[in-house]
Amino acid sequence: MTRTVEALSEYEDSGVEHLGRVPAHWEVRRISTLADILNGGTPSSANPAYWGGDVPWITPTDLGRLQGRRVRETARTLTKAGYEACGASMAPTGSLALSTRAPIGHLGILGQPACTNQGCRLLVPNDSIDSRFLYHALATFRAEIRALGQGSTFKELSREHLAAFGISLPPLPEQTVIVRFLDYVGRRVHRYIRAKENLITLLEEQKQAVIHQAVTGQFDVRTGRAYAEYNDSGVEWLPEVPGHWAMRKIRQCASISGGMTPSMEDASFWNGDVPWVTPKDMKTMVIDDSRLRVTEAALAETSLRLVQAPAVLMVVRGMILARRVPIARTTVPVTINQDMKVLRPGPELNAAYMASFLDCAHDGLFPLIDEAGHGTRRLPTERWRDLPITIPPQAEQTAISRYVDHITTGTTTAIDRTRRQIALSRQWRERVMADVVTGKVDVRGAAATLPETDPLAGSDLPVGALTTRIRRVPGPPASVGD
Repeated sequence: MTRTVEALSEYEDSGVEHLGRVPAHWEVRRISTLADILNGGTPSSANPAYWGGDVPWITPTDLGRLQGRRVRETARTLTKAGYEACGASMAPTGSLALSTRAPIGHLGILGQPACTNQGCRLLVPNDSIDSRFLYHALATFRAEIRALGQGSTFKELSREHLAAFGISLPPLPEQTVIVRFLDYVGRRVHRYIRAKENLITLLEEQKQAVIHQAVTGQFDVRTGRAYAEYNDSGVEWLPEVPGHWAMRKIRQCASISGGMTPSMEDASFWNGDVPWVTPKDMKTMVIDDSRLRVTEAALAETSLRLVQAPAVLMVVRGMILARRVPIARTTVPVTINQDMKVLRPGPELNAAYMASFLDCAHDGLFPLIDEAGHGTRRLPTERWRDLPITIPPQAEQTAISRYVDHITTGTTTAIDRTRRQIALSRQWRERVMADVVTGKVDVRGAAATLPETDPLAGSDLPVGALTTRIRRVPGPPASVGD
């Protein structure tokens, strides 16, 4: 693709705020004139005969988790009896599913005939529009669509507001060209983003591997070489450790205490100066602040206790334990809630080293996690307080902690830079999509230079397939202002 895209020669006011000026040869059409709008429904969850059949049943959650734009699988399916009982309508392959209850605006193109629950609606395009162009148009104005949601308990996009929503519509051949251009560009941006995401994963894995080797003594961080002598650790998940390192149980080298939540109804306890750490704050290895803060009154009038720094924090209850055990060290005095534990190391143990060791001890911690009510995970203290921990001499602990900080800082910088590149790529893709589907630029010349076969196309349907599969009588052209 070597040709530069340019603006079209003639534009006119669309009369629609979110569209602005549109190409003079394009139409402004309501969704109701471009597609049949079908409702969803939910059969009784108490009747097992309605569930687990062959009928795909789409929910907003399915659309929110969608990778790409094609809906090929759903978390739950209906039987024929369940479909008939729920009152939902079935839409053919190539139709669009749109979430119309919070979160509003998730989109997908059906990869097979399907129905939805009441939190979604199906759009079955007629012969005047390529459903892939409709997908791009709705995705471009996702924010405007979400803003139409109404309701006090939860936001919902009404059928009337959806039907009246306007988009600018080029002639069908031009729609096909636009879809082809956007798909070509989109695949390359997607590949770039996937490569950057894979790089982040590799950087994280490399960091964890190097830190694990350092805190378990696989090499001396001061020399970069292995130690002269190693002993069997006697622990299945720990490798051999340097012969001069000690081994202790956590309870032998650190005190353990918990936290609590002051009454949320007492305003005098909140919006103070003391950090109150919860699992939601445990996203970094160093804690120096929190989302919520408590007052001195909370410390004086409740059982909440201030934890002096440095200390080690561990999450011991919550769904996050299904994936990892968050560990961090503090650099300021903090308090914690009841889903956390604080470990205050004794004189022979450095808090920074202890936090790094525990962060690498997942193989020892994971088997100790059990499941409480409603699927919540918990890590009982009586199970992990006897977990073994290696204790190098203080000078080596300090050297290891500095080495870990160096590795972490370098990796974090690289990851942050990569995430910014991903964010900029997504912003660029969204800007290009908006300019193209609203006719701000003419891509017909550029699309003509694209290769006939795109090696990145994967399993996408060929150009024109969706519009030839779905046959409907087109609605009459209508101005959105009518």
